[in-house]
Amino acid sequence: MHITKNDIPIKIDAPGAVARHLPNFGVASGPLAAEYFSLGAGADLAPLLEWLTDDACQAAHWGYIITGDVVVTYSDGSDEACTSGDVFYWHPGHSVRVETDAELILFSPQDEHAHVLDHILTKMATA
Repeated sequence: MHITKNDIPIKIDAPGAVARHLPNFGVASGPLAAEYFSLGAGADLAPLLEWLTDDACQAAHWGYIITGDVVVTYSDGSDEACTSGDVFYWHPGHSVRVETDAELILFSPQDEHAHVLDHILTKMATA
């Protein structure tokens, strides 16, 4: 199976952030979503994750940084810098801050991450 970036449905479209989310892309221990994020420098997901467990994304992600630089902050207070060309695994309990414009490909457990994305949409609508 393959799909082009532009054929992945847009879930979030906001200034400085576009999140594309395609459920049922594959199966690991459960259904996976394929995701393509375009994030502008300065974007910080932390405020949008408030009221989730530990105020953090509770979905795991496997992915690749196409371009840009991001800092992942985990619930234990540790940080991890990811940059262009990096392959990554982010365990549940994290937030993301964008240092330079970034494009990322993620594969995520679809139900867990759909819950987080829906939460973000709700927070954006009430802001």
